[in-house]
Amino acid sequence: MQSLLKVLPGDRIIRLQLLMIAIVLVLFSLTLGSRFFSSGNFQSIAGQLPVLGLLALGMGVTMLTGGINLSIIASANACSLVMAAIIVAHPDQPAWLAIGLLAGLLLAVAIGVLNGVLIAIIGVSPILATLGTMTLIAGLNILLTNGAVISGFPPVIQAIGNSSLAGIPLSLLLFLAVAALLWLLLERTTLGRSILLLGSNLQATRFSGVNTTRVLITVYVLSALMSWGAALLMMSMFNSAKAGYGESWLLVTILASVLGGINPDGGFGRVIGLVLALIVLQMLESGLNLLGVSSYLTMALWGGVLILFIALQNRKN
Repeated sequence: MQSLLKVLPGDRIIRLQLLMIAIVLVLFSLTLGSRFFSSGNFQSIAGQLPVLGLLALGMGVTMLTGGINLSIIASANACSLVMAAIIVAHPDQPAWLAIGLLAGLLLAVAIGVLNGVLIAIIGVSPILATLGTMTLIAGLNILLTNGAVISGFPPVIQAIGNSSLAGIPLSLLLFLAVAALLWLLLERTTLGRSILLLGSNLQATRFSGVNTTRVLITVYVLSALMSWGAALLMMSMFNSAKAGYGESWLLVTILASVLGGINPDGGFGRVIGLVLALIVLQMLESGLNLLGVSSYLTMALWGGVLILFIALQNRKN
């Protein structure tokens, strides 16, 4: 089984993505010129990518097992609302700031365990389990806040998403650090190999002695932790928390995972591929926005690309 994983065309996918980046740069240089290549535009891309990036990592790690996590956006909003409510209720108190962050972290772990138990122990299909938790969490988010915005965070929170180091946004550096850690986990640890093998063949992995139940629960906890990280970045960037933030991002996280080379049926995928796919999507979105293309048309385009890509992949298989 491990030999099968080694021959999958990961390098070819990465070369294709690098070619796509080059094509996008050429096309927008011809149509937009300096407007696209301005420092402000690239700062905007670099500022938006980390939140989507963490959510896409959370989606991608579950797809490696042959699953999916539709609750990542609702989970991120739930974590941000809990953290925001505690922090705003006790302003200028570092102890309560730490308690708020810890509360959001514990909520993320609880959501991850819930998803993992539903899928690994009860046997609910990942799409139905996470659809259920997504609906439950999103409903509670609105019910408990009445859709209100919680805002007014201390400077230390705002600095996470709005400061830079050597001209590079701090949020981007944090995302790259998390991506590197996930790469190390998948490529250099027993857990990472178990995740890939589980996605290739669940029964064979179980019979080989791997505790697949524990691995699946761990995967969904990791996914929820990515949502917590995204929640923290959203709070910092927007200086607010709300139940409805990021509702259109779910499709983008799935699209980035698939375009990044992660097999929707599980068993194969690379973090570098997902990161490059995010760069392509963010560049395209920025360029289309500068061209005045409607955001709704852009979303329709993402849906069409996802359908086409999966159809071509299934035809090839």
